[in-house]
Amino acid sequence: MADGTDSLVVRTIRGARMDRDAVVVGGGLAGTLAVGALLGQVDRVTLVERDRFPVGPEGRKGVPQGRHLHVFLSGGQRALDELLPGVGAELAAAGAHRLEMPRDILTRMPGGWQRRFHEGRHALVSCTRPLLDHVVRARVLAEAAGSGTRLEIVEGAEVVGLLGDEDRVTGVRIQDRGRAGERDLAAAFVVDASGRGSRAPEWLAGLGRAAPREEVVDAGLAYATRMFRLAEPPDAGVYIMPTPDVPRGGAAVPVEDGRWLVTLSGERGHEPPTGEGEFLDFAASLAHPYLYGLIKTAEPVSGVHGFRNTANRRRHYDAPGGVPEGFVAIADAACAFNPVYGQGMAVAALSGLALRDVLANGGLRPGLAAEVQGAAARAADTAWLTATAADRPRAAAGAASLGLVDRLKSRYFSRLTARVAVDPTVGAAYRDLLSLTVPLSRLLTPAIAARVLLLPRRRGLADPPLEVGPGPDGG
Repeated sequence: MADGTDSLVVRTIRGARMDRDAVVVGGGLAGTLAVGALLGQVDRVTLVERDRFPVGPEGRKGVPQGRHLHVFLSGGQRALDELLPGVGAELAAAGAHRLEMPRDILTRMPGGWQRRFHEGRHALVSCTRPLLDHVVRARVLAEAAGSGTRLEIVEGAEVVGLLGDEDRVTGVRIQDRGRAGERDLAAAFVVDASGRGSRAPEWLAGLGRAAPREEVVDAGLAYATRMFRLAEPPDAGVYIMPTPDVPRGGAAVPVEDGRWLVTLSGERGHEPPTGEGEFLDFAASLAHPYLYGLIKTAEPVSGVHGFRNTANRRRHYDAPGGVPEGFVAIADAACAFNPVYGQGMAVAALSGLALRDVLANGGLRPGLAAEVQGAAARAADTAWLTATAADRPRAAAGAASLGLVDRLKSRYFSRLTARVAVDPTVGAAYRDLLSLTVPLSRLLTPAIAARVLLLPRRRGLADPPLEVGPGPDGG
């Protein structure tokens, strides 16, 4: 959509029906889906994006994780297909892969390899982030054309503040990047979908409001990614989890155009390097050599890209009085996760669906902001609890800072993950949770707890199962 000029780019799709306006800040996946949720509910939506959108499925600077491995969990897929029916098929037609768990992913847990078998419950969608963004953006633009809502896309500009007062937001102040001067954009409803770098606490402070309470759980994890072409691609992706003795992990998945994305990760003191030779050396140091064997003679088709901003961070805009009328923050702008768990895109879709459902129950109205903010928080709850439960023992203060309850949780989940590789009942519940289709309480039911606490520990397979076979017996 960029035209190559330095001027502010505004694209308009006409067909207004209502006399109320909304602004969405940020044109990533969360912002695009927020636009989709607003279609038909307002007279006009203006999407404000710092970058200029590429014409095709190409990366852009404003998506700092865009070069890294992305998977779309089944809970997010279901939300996406509710928002944009049939878009999953469009992704598949564009080259995205569907990887059923545990059949199509070789998974090495700390206790050994998970058996591969057909379970038929959950699958990951694997593709590059630019492809996913491009397909979803094109679909939302097509939906807008016939929605009765006027869509304006303002590229190459950033929001520098909010309009209004401490009780009500009435729009945003924007500035064209690279040009002096600002202009005001009035709106009855503002959605902040600007991601981890959201400046909403500063914007709200400018209206005289206190910053929201913030939680941070930082395990200090870093990762590095490189794209390859494999001479003999396997029939399954691979995920090698870190272990207490080897706190390094790695994953490889197929993406479009016959390429494979490989991401290596490590905790504090074990950060993966971004040098080309060192990347292979790090892969060789994982708890099992399988992934290294895949890539040691493969053809690299990109450089090595690192990323370290992986803290789990939650801003409690959902607290009573947390947001003024007319303003909400969704997805990573409110609740961001350690990206290694692959939850961010799914939560963006779940947040978009929550926004749409709340709007469908009366449109723009008094109390809408608090209602949407609460729904968005609930959409993120399972991902937040799952990610922080895993990361809290490895956070900066370490396990010594954990209280009794957190220590008991840590021990329980250690036993639980040890059973996943050998127990189909526990494994199914675990995959339900990882896919964001059930709450965390699913793993605490009496049936699951009894298997976790009473059955003896057993190790998984010693070697990766290269063939699909029957599931574990669960004994």
